[in-house]
Amino acid sequence: MSFPESFLWGVASAAFQVEGSPDGDGRGASVWDTYCDTEGKVFQGHTGKVACDSYQRYQEDVDLISGLGAGGYRFSISWSRLFPNGIGDRNEAGFEYYDKLIDALLERGIQPWVTLFHWDLPQALHDKGGWLSEDAPRWFEEYTRAVVDRYSDRVTHWFTLNEPAIFLGQGHQLGIHAPGLKLPRKDVLRATHHALLAHGRAVKVIREHAKATPTIGFAPVGNLSVPHTNTDADIAAARRASFEIQDCDNWTYNYSWYCDPVLLGHYPEQGLRFFGDDAPECSQADLDLMCQPLDMFGVNIYGAGTVRATGNGGGGDDYEFVPRPRGFPMTMFRWEVVPEALYWGPKFLQERYKLPVVITENGLASMDWVHHDGKVHDPARIDYLTRYLNALRRTIRDGVDVRGYFQWSILDNFEWAEGYALRFGLVYMDYTTMRRIPKDSYGWYRDVIRTNGEQIPEDLVPLM
Repeated sequence: MSFPESFLWGVASAAFQVEGSPDGDGRGASVWDTYCDTEGKVFQGHTGKVACDSYQRYQEDVDLISGLGAGGYRFSISWSRLFPNGIGDRNEAGFEYYDKLIDALLERGIQPWVTLFHWDLPQALHDKGGWLSEDAPRWFEEYTRAVVDRYSDRVTHWFTLNEPAIFLGQGHQLGIHAPGLKLPRKDVLRATHHALLAHGRAVKVIREHAKATPTIGFAPVGNLSVPHTNTDADIAAARRASFEIQDCDNWTYNYSWYCDPVLLGHYPEQGLRFFGDDAPECSQADLDLMCQPLDMFGVNIYGAGTVRATGNGGGGDDYEFVPRPRGFPMTMFRWEVVPEALYWGPKFLQERYKLPVVITENGLASMDWVHHDGKVHDPARIDYLTRYLNALRRTIRDGVDVRGYFQWSILDNFEWAEGYALRFGLVYMDYTTMRRIPKDSYGWYRDVIRTNGEQIPEDLVPLM
């Protein structure tokens, strides 16, 4: 069985993770440049100074994407490459870089899908207060207006923020990502509020100023859950667990707090009770600004917890997480391998938010190297993607409106605090020579795209 005829197959990346050239042609520093230069923050002192050198080698990368037959490339724009100080003076060389990248994609029939913000806030704006500043939404609006004015004659697909739960939770609460802050909960929630206002301002700018009719989305991430069994009670429990804010170390990592204001026009009642007096002050005007009409819901899905209902009610009101057996499959990131996440995740999210879904990230951190025959064999990635895509096909067959899938990622790249220790790419990166070597999974994914997924088997041996 194939995917829908109009289904979009793509690959993804992010500016800081692949571009390199942190001060090339006038780019300003971002919070991730500063974080990398802080001793002990990133694995073995790795930095994004070179990364995949895509700033210089974008033509090679576009050729690799074209070789897959991919219909779309999701990439982000480096804010500080366009505005070295975040606002004010423009860096024309930065604007020209993305002109060249976009044109190269279009010349090969690849649709550019632009993410406006993928974590690399200009350091100059962080020094002015960053996401804690009430001016942050206006800064983002100004940046978005410049991007739209320059590229919207050729770019029609837009995402505002990538994974705010991560850049706010891990960067401002836990301190394990840039900018490395460990703020009180009230301050983290204030920064979150500003980020959601920035999203709303950006959507308004795109709607009002895009030269070509835009398709606009949001790319959040959160804790998904899947049911232990297919009973109604377990399904209800998994649905509830997927949207309930949990009492855990990273309480920012949820969908409802970020998505309910953006898509439903209000903060979730359960979240307001959970956060109490720490919840941000919020006017109706704020909520109206956040809740701009969207065309699609981008979701980054790698795994999920497993939940079962408890108690006698049978409605999923009481639940517990099912512990994993010893030896449960994990990636090199120690993320659990749960293919059912691509079945239940889109289903639960579409039920709640009523928008077409696009899988904006999904992929495997694996243990890859050049083998004795000069090739890079990555059978685990092929198996992982087979299982996840089979689950995605089933949820589409069962009525969930999923419009596309972006594999993370086209290249091995800088994996944030993990540096270059983890490899997610379909293409192997030799970081010394910058040589790109397509892995076995690259050829496999090319065939998936060519057959529109028909080659993916349906009857799979269970993982355990």
